Amino acid sequence: MASPATSPENVYQTALESYLVSMARTVESSVSRALEALLSSNEEIASGVFVTEPRINEMEIIIDDHAVRQLRGGNLPEDEVRHIVATLKINNDLERMGDLAVNICQRVISLSQMPGVEPPAELEPMAASVRAMVGRCLGALIYRNLTLANEVLESEEAIDDFRDQIFEYLLSAMKRDSSLVPAHVQYMLATRNMERIADHTTNIAEDIVFWLRGLDIRHKRPNSFNISSCKSPAE
Repeated sequence: MASPATSPENVYQTALESYLVSMARTVESSVSRALEALLSSNEEIASGVFVTEPRINEMEIIIDDHAVRQLRGGNLPEDEVRHIVATLKINNDLERMGDLAVNICQRVISLSQMPGVEPPAELEPMAASVRAMVGRCLGALIYRNLTLANEVLESEEAIDDFRDQIFEYLLSAMKRDSSLVPAHVQYMLATRNMERIADHTTNIAEDIVFWLRGLDIRHKRPNSFNISSCKSPAE
């Protein structure tokens, strides 16, 4: 008889987690390069992100298929069921983040045809905050770290503030000078894409809490309780 460490169920669960981490690293790289391309107006970096998209899509399908195969086996303990359910949801969020990275690069390509327009001052700090959220999200996933997941959730409001500041600047500038409309619309779309990436990192952080603690916090804020100290319903 196989030992618990080498049982098929443990092997499949470890493989599923490895697939998900690999996809998360790939998505993190795509997002980072997309943000770099946006801030540097670098078409070459943007083009590299387009090449990665098919790989992310393929990984999404592989992970979904692997997760469903495990669920079909049945008779899984509660923590493994939570892990698989969270994986399916995280997988979807990661794929969407990859799509949003591509969308940002499309904005870079469009902006390259509109030289001479200065980006909003808040664009760089917003990009840095989004990149940090993605990094913490990946760390929370790899190390099963609820503190990092909590930090992701606490960063959401700052991203919304950056978005509001950028939109206010862009709209005011377009009212003063209509020639700025084409470029500033592209910056608005890029800002919206960055905000959506941040939203997906918060979704993933919530799913990590569900996986590790069995808590559904989708409509609660992390400052209302200490996630790391909460026990799962079964404990």
